[in-house]
Amino acid sequence: MIAAATSGTLLLLGLALRRLRSEQIPQTAMLGAVFFLASLISIPIGPGGVHLLFSGLMGVVLGWAAIPAILVALLLQTLLVGHGGLLVLGVNALHIMLPALLCALLLAPLLRRRSPLQPFHVGAAAGALGCLASSALVAMTLALSGEEYLTAARLIVISHLPVAVIEAAVSGASIALIHRVSPRLLSAGGQA
Repeated sequence: MIAAATSGTLLLLGLALRRLRSEQIPQTAMLGAVFFLASLISIPIGPGGVHLLFSGLMGVVLGWAAIPAILVALLLQTLLVGHGGLLVLGVNALHIMLPALLCALLLAPLLRRRSPLQPFHVGAAAGALGCLASSALVAMTLALSGEEYLTAARLIVISHLPVAVIEAAVSGASIALIHRVSPRLLSAGGQA
């Protein structure tokens, strides 16, 4: 499973780097730094903890550029703070990259065309969807790893429900602000 996930991560990275434009690099680096810092804040729940991801926000704002931002941030977390690990870097990255791309494909286009949804609602949907999809992928990976992980898989999803609410609020406010102040910054998101 680790080899397959790492191969998938590298494939997505290759596709993303081919699409990355030089003018996207500062914005990509900035959101990668936000992701890096936000995910360092761990909220203890039971024997473990949860942390913010912002994969939906990154997908809506960056589109394919979210892929290298996520991978670099996770690599830095592994090397600088010891979160994650090099062996599972591809798995962890895929858990966050796929929801980011899903949000880019489904929700970012709503920001550029007439939609009954306001930018806040699109951002909130991205925040919640990104968080819940990431936790579902982690739970699925745990469930596929063996029966002894089924309880942990369920707890992962349940413990991320309040995180999804927080990410929805923050992502919704962020997208609404960006849309009002500089809507051109949202142009890359829907080009997934």
